[in-house]
Amino acid sequence: MPKVSRQKLKLLYLAKIFLERTDEEHTLTVSDMIAELSKFGISAERKSIYDDLEQLKIYGIDIVCRKSKTHDYFVASRNFELPELKLLVDSVQSAKFITQNKSMELIKKLSALSSVYQSKKLQRQVFVKNRVKAMNELIYYNVDTIHEAIIENKQICFRYFEWTIDKKEKYRKDGCCYIENPIALTWDDEYYYLITYTENYNNFTHYRVDKMTNTEILDQCRKTPKSDFDSAKYSKQIFSMFSGDETEVCIEFSNSLIGVIFDRFGIDVFIKKIDNERFSIKVNVIVSPHFLSWVIGFGKDAKIISPDWVIEKVLNLAKEASLQYS
Repeated sequence: MPKVSRQKLKLLYLAKIFLERTDEEHTLTVSDMIAELSKFGISAERKSIYDDLEQLKIYGIDIVCRKSKTHDYFVASRNFELPELKLLVDSVQSAKFITQNKSMELIKKLSALSSVYQSKKLQRQVFVKNRVKAMNELIYYNVDTIHEAIIENKQICFRYFEWTIDKKEKYRKDGCCYIENPIALTWDDEYYYLITYTENYNNFTHYRVDKMTNTEILDQCRKTPKSDFDSAKYSKQIFSMFSGDETEVCIEFSNSLIGVIFDRFGIDVFIKKIDNERFSIKVNVIVSPHFLSWVIGFGKDAKIISPDWVIEKVLNLAKEASLQYS
């Protein structure tokens, strides 16, 4: 490349050097900058470096000079601070719906937002390799396609599978495509779910996004509910996305579980005090085996009060579990 063209790139390379090789603990002198630029085949004089630093500051890069025996320069702040990047890395590591390969790719990209020295602190793959992760690499593209369909107000089609005992994919409906009206995406129990609307039944259903393949946007406009859909409310009603009959359930709890109730139903849930040790709530939930097991799991600290048919389901579930071990 001609020398003139290289000189035109000097400011870009200097920005790259600062963003990659400096932070509060790692600085560069002007001599260091000249040496680093020479590695890219760019010559520079001290006076021009000072001018370049001013231009980078005007552009928005927060370059600070620390004066001691020498003048040391470094990037003092970035779009993402190190604690924020650590939080994002930990989220990627622990998200089940992101495959192991994609987790590693994302962590690498997040690391590039810090200096090379700080990025070493982000390479904390503590749980990635041994943690249960999704196996469908298409989830990224599924999420993107679903979002685009919702924005464009279009229907989507996809194939949907389940895992067999032989660890193979078995498609529902003999591999035929589902044609659905996408309403929202929600994240529950560490998995992404697509919530769809069926106009004929004025009802909603949901699908695990990592079990969807061949996802495409159709030309047909999607059908939407007449009233606004509240995805947060829908998620609170459904325990781990198990389907069932929705009903209002009254449940009695020990006071020690108040934090658990707020975590599950939100702090706005209506609380009725029974005595100094117990309280009750009334919530609309999908009565599924998972919900019933959730209540049973608290033992003597939780008890369903009404309706009677839900109590009957709890008794039957407990009886079936007891027979397994009798």
